[in-house]
Amino acid sequence: MKMLNPQHKPRLERRIAGATNRWRLPRQPVSGDLLALSQLCKALSIDFDEALKNPHRLYVSQIQKIFSENLKNKAVQNGEADVILECLGFKWELHQPQLFQSKTLTKLYLGALARATTSPIKELEKLLQAHLTGKIKERPPIKKMIISLKINDPLVTKVAFATALKNLYMSEAEINMDDMLGVLASAHILQFSTLFQRCVAMMMSGLTPSTIKNVYLAGCKYKEEQLTTACEKWLEMNLVPLVGTQIHLRKIPQELLHKVLKSPRLFTFSEFHLLKILLLWVYLQLNHKIQTIPTYETVLAFFISCPRKSSFLDRDTGQSLIPLFLCLRLHGITKGKDLEELRHMNFFPESWLVRVIANHYHALESGGDMAHVKDLTAQAVRFGLFFSQEYTTFSKMIAIYGFFFEIKGTKHDTTSYSFYMQRMRHTDVEFSSLVSDHGPVSLRAERLVKYEIRAQALVDGKWQEFRTGQIMQKFGLVKPSCKSHVLKVQTVGIPIYASFSFIFPIS
Repeated sequence: MKMLNPQHKPRLERRIAGATNRWRLPRQPVSGDLLALSQLCKALSIDFDEALKNPHRLYVSQIQKIFSENLKNKAVQNGEADVILECLGFKWELHQPQLFQSKTLTKLYLGALARATTSPIKELEKLLQAHLTGKIKERPPIKKMIISLKINDPLVTKVAFATALKNLYMSEAEINMDDMLGVLASAHILQFSTLFQRCVAMMMSGLTPSTIKNVYLAGCKYKEEQLTTACEKWLEMNLVPLVGTQIHLRKIPQELLHKVLKSPRLFTFSEFHLLKILLLWVYLQLNHKIQTIPTYETVLAFFISCPRKSSFLDRDTGQSLIPLFLCLRLHGITKGKDLEELRHMNFFPESWLVRVIANHYHALESGGDMAHVKDLTAQAVRFGLFFSQEYTTFSKMIAIYGFFFEIKGTKHDTTSYSFYMQRMRHTDVEFSSLVSDHGPVSLRAERLVKYEIRAQALVDGKWQEFRTGQIMQKFGLVKPSCKSHVLKVQTVGIPIYASFSFIFPIS
C-alpha cells in the first residue's frame, strides 16, 4: 500500500489574547479554539455570541481599546486628517486614533473602508499592528475616507456638535453650560461614552430650578436613569423651600411632580405648605401669561372665583390632576383657619373634605388617637426644618389635637448637628399664638407617639441621609419622657433638610 506524503502547512503567526496566556490566530477571527475566543472576548468586553455572529467586531474593539489607552499618553495629532466627516452642513477633518473613540464614527469608517478596499480586514490589521509597534508614522498610507452622518435630534446644534468632536482630541475640553444638553445629545448620537458620562455628571451636580426640567426630559429621552433619579431626589428636597418660590415651578413636568409627591423622602414645612405649592403649580399651568410668582391670596381668589356648581377637581380641567392631590395627606391639615380655606376655595370634592373633618372629629373624641392612620411611612403627619448656614439653633412649635410639640435643631460645631422633638405644656409662652380661646387642649399626662426623624444633606453631588428609624414612645410632660430620641448628624453638607414624621396610635 502506497502512503501519501503529508503536506506540511506553513506555521501561522500567533499572538497572545488579552491578559491570558492563550494564543490566537490573527487571520482567522473565529477559529476552532473557542476557549481562546472566549478569553479574547472577556479581555475586550465583547459578547461571545455577538463575536461568533460578527467576528469583525474583534478588530474594531481591539482598535478602540488600544487607541483609547494610547491617547492618554500622547499629544494631540497635528498631521493630515484621515477622515472627512460630513455633518450638519459642515466638513470636519478627523484622525483615526481620535475617531475610534466614537462607536458611531467607527462603524461609518469601517463601512466606507469596506466599500473602498477589497480587503478591509487586512487594512485594519495593518493599522492595528502599526499602533501596537509604535510605528504609526511608518504605516502604509490609507486613502482618506469621506463619511456622512445625518442628525435629526433638535437638541444637537453646530456649536454643541463641534464641542463634542473637540472632546475627541481634548478629554477635558471646556463645555459651556448653555450647550450642555446639545453636547449630551451629540455624545449620545456619536456613542461617545466618556463624554456622555461627563455631561451626565456635570448636569447632576448643576441642578437648579431653571435647569431641572430640561435635565429630567433629557434623562427620559436618552434613557439615562442616573439623570432622572438625580432630578427626583433633588426635587424631593427643594420643591417646597426653593422651586415653589420661583416662576420655574411652572416648568416642572406633571410626571416628575407626581413621582416626587409620592416619595416618603419629600421635604415640606407642613402639609398645608405643600398644598399651597401644589395649588400654585396648577394656577401657573392655567395662567401662562403670568411671569412673576403671585401671592397665595391671588391664587386663592382665582379658585374661589371659579363656578360653584362643582369642585375644581370634579371638572374636566381638574380630572387629570386628581392623582397629584391624592398624594397629599390632607388629614395633616388640622388648623381651623386652614380647614376653612379648604372648604371655601371649592377645589376639593365634598366627599374628600367630609372624610377629613370626620377623621379629625373622631381623633379629638378619642383623645388624639388617629384610628384612620396606620402607615407611618405613607400617612404620617409631617413637618420640617430647613437648617441653613446662619443657624446655630432653630425650632418650630406645632399643635395637633390638643398636644403641643417643639421640633428643634442645634448646631454644635462646623460639622456636628442634632435634631429632636419634645412635648410642651400649652401654658408655655411660645404656644400663646397656637392656643386660641376655641383651640383644643389635651390634659392627658401621656401621649403614645410613633415617629421618625430624618435629615438629609447634599455632599459632593450625593445625598447623605440620617434617620432614627421608626420609634414608639410615650411622651410625658416632664423630662426625660417629654423628649424624643436625638438624631445626631455629622456632615459638611449645608443646608440640612430635617423632617419630623409622626402619628398618634390607638392607646
